Amino acid sequence: MAVEHVTPAGGNVFEDIGFSAEEAENLKIRSTLMLAIERLIEAEGLTQQRAAALLGTTQPRVSDVVRGKIDEFTIDSLVNMLANAGIHVDVRVSGVR
Repeated sequence: MAVEHVTPAGGNVFEDIGFSAEEAENLKIRSTLMLAIERLIEAEGLTQQRAAALLGTTQPRVSDVVRGKIDEFTIDSLVNMLANAGIHVDVRVSGVR
């Protein structure tokens, strides 16, 4: 099968698939934080129940993270979970004029 047209990616998959720039940035940040939580759970070999205790949340919320239910979370709630686990979150802003 020959590819006739390829659209270059812009660096944010959410914007590339049609979300507004504002929503795409928010989704990108939330997905990054969710991945960090998933990696923590995997690296420590935690059950969802033990992860919930570490993250200061409930097992169903951990399940939602692991299942990628991005709409269920705010940036604040994800940062708070990581902070409860002793994980520091850095923020970098670029493009400021």
